[in-house]
Amino acid sequence: MFEFTHKQIGMLAGAGSAALLAAAFVFQSIGYAPCELCIMQRWPHLAAAVIGGLMAVLGWKRWLALLGLVAAATALGLATYHAGVEMKLWLGPQHCSGGVSGLASMSTQDLLSALEKAPVVRCDEVSWKLFGISMAGWNAICSAVLTAFWAACARGRRRVVGTA
Repeated sequence: MFEFTHKQIGMLAGAGSAALLAAAFVFQSIGYAPCELCIMQRWPHLAAAVIGGLMAVLGWKRWLALLGLVAAATALGLATYHAGVEMKLWLGPQHCSGGVSGLASMSTQDLLSALEKAPVVRCDEVSWKLFGISMAGWNAICSAVLTAFWAACARGRRRVVGTA
């Protein structure tokens, strides 16, 4: 069996967030435009990746591990929210999930202005799935794993990961 130190676990979690960000940019580069919630989900992963890098440079610090945990948990919350919006479990942001309230009372100019501000990609539509799970769903799953890694890192204990 082999073990990872708490510093290595934090660096691995940060690298996981960096990998998720890279995957998001690859999908974007091949034509899958992100919606507003997709963009929001990137920020906590960026923070977690930076925190993992800081841990590589500064060594293990509990405060860094706790910041990584907060970032990963935030990514998990946003991804879960987005996946729920896609599955129609709850409403998403009005401006990102279709529907412009008060259409009948809008002037032509107000309507055109609202349409110009509307996102190109809707938050409540799934653009890609793997095994029936959307990108937001996969982000939630991966973020849950990364949150667990950051929690293990914050506890400051070694974790047995597998056999050699």
